[in-house]
Amino acid sequence: MQAVTKATASEWIEVGMLDDIPRQGARVVRQPDGDIAVFRTLDDEVFALRDRCPHKGGPLSQGIVHGHKVACPLHDWKIQLDTGVAVAPDEGCAATFPVKLEGGRVFLSLTPHEGCPNP
Repeated sequence: MQAVTKATASEWIEVGMLDDIPRQGARVVRQPDGDIAVFRTLDDEVFALRDRCPHKGGPLSQGIVHGHKVACPLHDWKIQLDTGVAVAPDEGCAATFPVKLEGGRVFLSLTPHEGCPNP
């Protein structure tokens, strides 16, 4: 699971139960500032990225999760789930968001981590 940083209790929203997100799949949290994709890996880790590939804006939530990466469904760019950074030789970044598990429930902060040049 991503490290939880700089999110107060009031910033967390409940996404649902971990079991509601398929392994190697995603759920989308609709937001006015842009959708957020919440991913679950095969080993039950949970990550959240802006649901927009840094290449051409493809919906990352519709990509294939393998390991701790997701492949954009448009042009097969691989994006690291923990950092949002594209795998070389591709370049770019999708904003990441803090997530946490409590009692099997997934919570998401709507405040992105700092560091991505194009959130």
